[in-house]
Amino acid sequence: MPDPADVEKIERSKMSFTDHLEELRRALFKSLAALVLGSVVGFSVGWWVVDYIQTPLRDALETYFSSQAQQLPLERLEKMRAAGRPVPEDLEAAAQQMADKDLVPRDIYVLRADLLEALRETDPNVAEPEESEPLQFSLEDLVRLRVYEPLAEDSRSRIVSLSAHEPFMVYMKASLVVGALVASPLIFFFIWEFIAAGLYGHERKHIYIYLPISLGLFFAGAALAFFVVFDFVLDFLFWFNLKMGITPTPRISDWMSFVLMLP
Repeated sequence: MPDPADVEKIERSKMSFTDHLEELRRALFKSLAALVLGSVVGFSVGWWVVDYIQTPLRDALETYFSSQAQQLPLERLEKMRAAGRPVPEDLEAAAQQMADKDLVPRDIYVLRADLLEALRETDPNVAEPEESEPLQFSLEDLVRLRVYEPLAEDSRSRIVSLSAHEPFMVYMKASLVVGALVASPLIFFFIWEFIAAGLYGHERKHIYIYLPISLGLFFAGAALAFFVVFDFVLDFLFWFNLKMGITPTPRISDWMSFVLMLP
C-alpha cells in the first residue's frame, strides 16, 4: 500500500507530456556529457588497457611454446638414441634443462657451402675445399639445422594484427568501453533521477537494494572471467590446437572481441 505522503508528493510533481520530454532531454544530455568525459579518460589509458587485456593470452602462448621447448628436444633425443648416437642417460632431465632456459627450438635450412664457410670462420681446423666449385642451389645442398632462440624473441608467441588499421580500431574499442564504464555511475544516476520522480517510496527501496547487488555480481563475474576462466579456456583451446596439429597465431581484434563478449 503506497504511503499517503508519497501519493501526495507524486500528485504535486505531475507534469505535462512536453515537460516530461524536456526532463528526459536533460537527463539524456547530461548522460551524454558524462559519456564524453568518461571517453576522455578511456582514451588517456587506452594503451595500458589494450596491453593489460593481452596478459592472459600472452601468458598462455608462453606456456604453450614452453611446453614445446621441452617436448621437441625430448623427441629429438629419443630419435638420436634409437639411431645409436650418444645421448644423456636421463633424456627428460636434459630436455627440461633446455626448457628451463626459456629457449625454444626452430628448424632452419642452410646451404652446405654456407655452413662450412661459417664453421671455417669460427674454427680454423675445418679444412678448406680442395677445389672451388660453383655455388649451386638445390634441395640436396640444403642442411637442416635446429637452432634455439629465447622465448621472448619467438615471433610465434606474439599477438598479431592482419591489417594496418586493426590496432587503431582495437585501441578505439577498448577506450570507448573504458569510457562507458567510467561514466556509468553518472549515467545511472541521471537516468535514475528521471525515473525516481514517478516511483513510490517502497518501489525506490527495491532499486536501492537490488541495483548494488546486480552491479556487484556483474563486476565479480567479469573479474572471474578475466582472472580465472580465461586461463582454463585458453589452456583448453591451445591443447585442442596441439591435438589438431595447428600452431595458434592469435589476432588482437578477435581476442578483444572475445574478452568483451565473455564477461
